[in-house]
Formats: sequence, C-alpha cells, structure tokens
Amino acid sequence: MVITWYGQSCFKIQSGDLVIVIDPFSKDIGLTPPRFRADIALVTHQHHDHNNLESITGEPFTIIGPGEYEVKGAYVHGIETFHDTKQGKERGLNTIYLIEVEGIRLLHMGDYGEEVVRDSRLIEEVGEVDILLVPVGGVYTIDGENAARLAKDIEPRFVIPMHYKIPGLKVLLADNAPFLKEMGARNAEIQEKFSIKKKDIADEEKTDVIVLKPMG
Repeated sequence: MVITWYGQSCFKIQSGDLVIVIDPFSKDIGLTPPRFRADIALVTHQHHDHNNLESITGEPFTIIGPGEYEVKGAYVHGIETFHDTKQGKERGLNTIYLIEVEGIRLLHMGDYGEEVVRDSRLIEEVGEVDILLVPVGGVYTIDGENAARLAKDIEPRFVIPMHYKIPGLKVLLADNAPFLKEMGARNAEIQEKFSIKKKDIADEEKTDVIVLKPMG
C-alpha cells in the first residue's frame, strides 16, 4: 500500500492497480486539485474542499456517507459522525471511513469535529486500526491537542496528520506543530509517500507519527 497526501483531507491510496481517492478538493482553496484515475472515491461531507469529484478521472465507484461496501477487493465502512461539537448544528454531518486493503486497516477521520472524550462506542465500532488519518488544524475540526488525544485512544500503529496549514492554502487553519508536540514527534521526518505492507506492521504498543509532504 502506498499513501500519498495532496493537502487538506485528500489522499491517494494505491494497492497494486487499485486506486482509492479520499476527499478531492477544488482549486478555490488555493491548492492544485488532484488529477488522477481512481477506482473508488470517498467523500466525507459535501464541502468544496472535500467533494471535487470532477477532478478525478476514470469511473470510480463513489461512496458518500455511512454504510458497508466491498469493492474490487477493498472493504469500506462509513460511520456517521458530526462536523462540530454541537451535534452537527453548526457544520452538519461527517463520515469517517474505515478502509481495509491488503489486510491493513486504515481510518480516515474526515472533518471530525466532535468533542474528544473517550468514546467507547466509536472505538469499539472501528476496532483495531493500523493507520489513522486525523485532522489537526482546528477551526473547522478538532485541533492538534484533541487529535493527539484521539490518536492515543484509538492506538493505531501509525498516525498521519492532515487538514492543517500548509503553503498556498487559503483556508484558515493552525499548523501541525501542536499535534507533533503532543505526540512527542517534533522532529518527525517529512516523507513524500508512505509505503507499507502488512508484514511491516509490527505488533508493538506504540504509535509512530508519519508527516507527509503535500503533492501537487
């Protein structure tokens, strides 16, 4: 599995010939929209920095919202959450996606904005998570401190921060420094892509932070 980040919450997940795109954004946010072929497209919610499916080529199987799906060897479980701390009254609903490919379980939190308390229901529903993709920029989602708290509750083997301030982005967000500080990863090396195989995921009780360089 190869994971590439394009900025905001947009990722390309590639497993052999299978390509999954999550939350492609529009050019309005100041970044170059992702443009590649995908087999599966996931949208966490209908905001312009997450739902620009027009930029994706091919004829992807599109998933928008909760439910369980099996597509081309990939398992996807969408779980409904809120975009804010007021049960969606401010920003509506958000879908988090649990994706299983190659025996690797990846959880994309979308614009998760709920108050972070130890939610045993959510933790039980997502189960074991190998890779967590979590927003850390605050303002519209949880901030770095709460993202770190969530990561420590979910206990993934790897966590990748997303949805934070980067050069060119017009959306007002905080950077990833508070999250990295809380995770003890201030000096994390920036990688262009994250390549991982199931056999590489050691059964260790620790979480490594992976910081990706936005592509595009």
